Amino acid sequence: MRVAIVHYWLLNRRGGERVVDALCRLFPEADIFTLFSDPETFSAEVRKHRVTTSFLNPLRRHYRSLLPLMPMALESFDLRGYDLIISSESGPAKGIVAPSTARHVCYCHTPMRYLWDLYPAYRNEYTRSALKRALMTPLANYLRLWDFASAARVDQFLVNSGNVRNRVWKTYRREAEVIYPPVEVESFYWKPADDYFLIVSELVPYKRIDTAVRLFARTGQRLVIAGNGPEYRRLRSLASANIEFAGRVPDDQLRELYSRCRALLLPGEEDFGLTPVEALASGKPVIALGRGGVLESVPLRDPVGGIFYESPEEGSLEGALARFYELEPLLVPTQLQCHAARFAGHEFARNFMVSIGLQPSFSTHPTDREVPPPLSTSRGRGDKFVGS
Repeated sequence: MRVAIVHYWLLNRRGGERVVDALCRLFPEADIFTLFSDPETFSAEVRKHRVTTSFLNPLRRHYRSLLPLMPMALESFDLRGYDLIISSESGPAKGIVAPSTARHVCYCHTPMRYLWDLYPAYRNEYTRSALKRALMTPLANYLRLWDFASAARVDQFLVNSGNVRNRVWKTYRREAEVIYPPVEVESFYWKPADDYFLIVSELVPYKRIDTAVRLFARTGQRLVIAGNGPEYRRLRSLASANIEFAGRVPDDQLRELYSRCRALLLPGEEDFGLTPVEALASGKPVIALGRGGVLESVPLRDPVGGIFYESPEEGSLEGALARFYELEPLLVPTQLQCHAARFAGHEFARNFMVSIGLQPSFSTHPTDREVPPPLSTSRGRGDKFVGS
């Protein structure tokens, strides 16, 4: 069976790219098709596969501005001869033209936010240029029509959360099955907390990181932000000396940041959000806006893994931090790590293959392959945790 994996773009390392890594492990002979790619960002898994890019790839530095051309670029991929096509979608990846003999499975992270759920915010708040707003209206109308029509090309929808399943039904009127995305939970570890809170995120408007930056600039508490994006300069202008912008960090450095933080902050609504699970796998709690996928991944009771707040305003986040200080002595890192284990990569692999009706070429349970290290409270330095 010939398999093609279609991903919107391979330009950074976020949750969607980690799903691609898992698909590459499931289908080691698959070919990858993507609109844009930067080989420097490729994981070891992706490097084992043939990667085909679209005719837009030479313009990848300006990829955010090329959305109107992406439908044509996707439809130009020649997918003849493939039996199974898996599109990884939060951009327009599902819009490929599949041969009639192929099965097309779409793993949807979310319908395109800037065309659907967040379109009013992108048009009226996040886009500051009057000319861009004027151009955005007809282009978005055309792209929504294409996006809705391209959903009919998909044979089966899988989604990363119940939150996104609802969006897929609302947007495309298609049923979907929830398969939680994979997290390498066994690679994270706990260490005693330094006095800082952590944000791991792309710096884009809908993440609402400015809420946390303004609050921490006022209170003087230490905040570390790992990630980059178009909001970087504006956020730096709002920040004070106690707020550190770490930029994009390697995976080993990111795990160390998780292990020593007091808690992870999630000021915006996530589709599912891998970062809360990564924090739990590090034995760290999550302070989050109580909307979206975090409601499915973070436990509120036994173990207490998160504190949710209702309004995306500074005052609401400040109240959640106050509640965190009260609960912090009661947190048990090992319980949080055990909760995170339900999102392990072998669970994704097994559920994905069962859902599409295939048997993997290897066992998806870690005890039948390589046994991962236990979810310990320390890694490599002999640190010990004394639970409450």
